[in-house]
Amino acid sequence: MNNERTIALIGAGSMAEALIAGMTKAFCHPAHIVVANRRNRPRLEELARQYGVGTADCAQEAVKQADIIILAMKPKDVAEAMNAIAPSIRSDHLILSLLAGVTTETIERLAGRNIPVVRAMPNTSAAVGLSATAIAGGRFAAKEHLEIAKQLFETVGIVAVVPERDLHAVTGLSGSGPAYVYYLVEAMEKAAADIGLERDVAKRLILQTIIGAAEMLKASDKHPSVLRREVTSPGGTTEAGIGVLEQYRFQEAVIACIRRATARSEELGSALLAAIAEA
Repeated sequence: MNNERTIALIGAGSMAEALIAGMTKAFCHPAHIVVANRRNRPRLEELARQYGVGTADCAQEAVKQADIIILAMKPKDVAEAMNAIAPSIRSDHLILSLLAGVTTETIERLAGRNIPVVRAMPNTSAAVGLSATAIAGGRFAAKEHLEIAKQLFETVGIVAVVPERDLHAVTGLSGSGPAYVYYLVEAMEKAAADIGLERDVAKRLILQTIIGAAEMLKASDKHPSVLRREVTSPGGTTEAGIGVLEQYRFQEAVIACIRRATARSEELGSALLAAIAEA
């Protein structure tokens, strides 16, 4: 942990907290982090107590102290936030954006200067250090800027560098992905209750089943379909269960789910850009 850059976090929600937790373990000292939000002072005080980070009364003050700016507010608030901090942004700042649907070009334009911007799409598993994060650099982001971003987001999970055009797909796949898994677990828990298993026992078995399957996928070079066939004995229980999933077109539903989430990311991004253009 030898990063001496000061980081300003604009926004203090759950994703900001997950990043603080990760960064203070493996990227920088808490003294090099300053957090600001729009109006919730008790939340800033809570983060300061828990992690030892600094706080600022306003975003402009935080930015003036920083080398790296992390935009972690709600996407709809980006124009207001950028307008407030733009006079304090320097050309040597690096901006990291967590804002779904907001392009690096939009942030560059709102900053009012040619500035390196790296856009990131983590997911909520960052809270336990297991995020799947994709990052993409803007026009003025050099290799070293992407490397800084990669090191920072690796404190909360794995990182993939992708072209910015792929971030909508990433949003639909891994950004929203934890919710799909939670939805599956909801169904498994309901099924467990229906077949008479105690809730606590069922939960432990379900969670370990998912963790074990994920570890098998991670450790094996085999395609998921091969691993599935290896546990599907002809005429057995697994084959009977898979048959029902096929009857309900489970795979088609998952594919349609991810496609729709991707399209929705594109729709929200376009609407946000239009709103910013009109402002």
